[in-house]
Amino acid sequence: MASVVGRLTGKPGVCLATLGPGATNLTTGLADTQLDYAPVVAITGQTNLRRAHKETKQFVDIVSHFKPITKWNAQVDRADVIPEVVRKAFKIAQAEKPGACHLEVPSDVAGEEVKGRPMLIRQVTYPYPDEKILKEAADIINHARNPIILAGNGIIRSNASKELRNFVHHTQLPVANTFMSMGSVPADDPLCLLSVGLQSRDYVNCGFDDADVVIAIGYDFTEYDPQGWNPQGDKKIVHVDILPPDVDFHYTPAVELLGDIRESLRLLIGRTKPKISSARKVLRDYILREIEECARDEGFPVKPQRIINDIRSVLNRDDILVSDVGAHLIWVARMYQAYEPNSVLISFGFASMGFGVPAAIAAKLLNPEKKVVAVCGDGGFMMTSMELETACRLKTPFTVVIFNDNGYGLIKWKQVNEFGVDFGSDFNNPDFVKYAESFGMKGYRISSTRELLPALQDSLKQKMPTIIDVPVDYRENLRLSEKLGNLICPVG
Repeated sequence: MASVVGRLTGKPGVCLATLGPGATNLTTGLADTQLDYAPVVAITGQTNLRRAHKETKQFVDIVSHFKPITKWNAQVDRADVIPEVVRKAFKIAQAEKPGACHLEVPSDVAGEEVKGRPMLIRQVTYPYPDEKILKEAADIINHARNPIILAGNGIIRSNASKELRNFVHHTQLPVANTFMSMGSVPADDPLCLLSVGLQSRDYVNCGFDDADVVIAIGYDFTEYDPQGWNPQGDKKIVHVDILPPDVDFHYTPAVELLGDIRESLRLLIGRTKPKISSARKVLRDYILREIEECARDEGFPVKPQRIINDIRSVLNRDDILVSDVGAHLIWVARMYQAYEPNSVLISFGFASMGFGVPAAIAAKLLNPEKKVVAVCGDGGFMMTSMELETACRLKTPFTVVIFNDNGYGLIKWKQVNEFGVDFGSDFNNPDFVKYAESFGMKGYRISSTRELLPALQDSLKQKMPTIIDVPVDYRENLRLSEKLGNLICPVG
């Protein structure tokens, strides 16, 4: 929840935990925050300092434990440093690239009186793009034969969607978004090629195959390994971001345009020329036909394409879809058409199952006027489904759509693709309707495909969270793998 608060507001979300198991239970959430680049400050308790040197109940070295999964963390060993360490934690958490910071407060320090006062908040500022580098970047773009834009999570973090859209429309260049930047350019824009980053090849990859220049804007390696779109390491890359990239054979920029992303894009508009290409329309038409395939299929169990289509039809352009991690995430990223930034929330850097329900609670608390739907696999849902009690207590109505296949669908998909068989990926589920009712919520069980849309419409009228149990036909996963494995690019 704190991570999603950070992503939606740009300001650090805060979470608290006790010592020992309370602190260690934050581990997955903080790792997720760190690799999804969301600003969070975690505060944990700790045993009395006078006992920390010896065997003590519930004592483990949490500062050392959190070191590899935070940007910065420290123990508060005396009260008079609290104003400094708190300000430092918030500043580091929020600065690019954002992430998790942690403060440990031993019980005896927590009992001390603090005589200082909070330090003033200074907004983090970033440098102005270099004029010489701007010219180099513009020259590469202007002389490119077939350039393409890769829009990453940094666009969302920098609140640069407006500037990106203006740049796209000015240059007339096709743009593909990562899973984490869905909506940075609306899916109905004729220049949008939707999401790139599927583990298998997809039609959008053809646009990268044919490109000689890739303009990577706010792109994080954790979103999609550059080897996936630049396998030979031979593409000319224009890197537009606040920070320089990591070292990678497949990502060696010809130019690094560093500074405020919004300002960089504004200045590039005045230095670049429109570039019209018919190939982008051919490619987009193929992608849209793929989205339409099976979107209205009446078969049962329900095809994932149909579930995504029905969810899209009940949500407004700026309503929020949250996706947990599992096979359904691939279908969401591939098929769900996002129109606004932060209208789709996905965990992809760390890709932690269990993200869906807590993320939906935070999204609804921050946006009570918007509809919120959480798409979860049955496995991921059960990992944090107890937090529906929190949602009910806080009166945060949203809909949980469970893709029910009685198993870990993504793991099974990978096992069968690689080994031809699956192992240890099946399990039994509870009665999800009765489970919902046990919280005082309404539950829906879909027994025919035509029941899904009315159930979605009714669920979003409720004043409490709801669960919709949808048996899913995950045979489509292997069909997709086979289809993409035999893909012939329509361009190039």
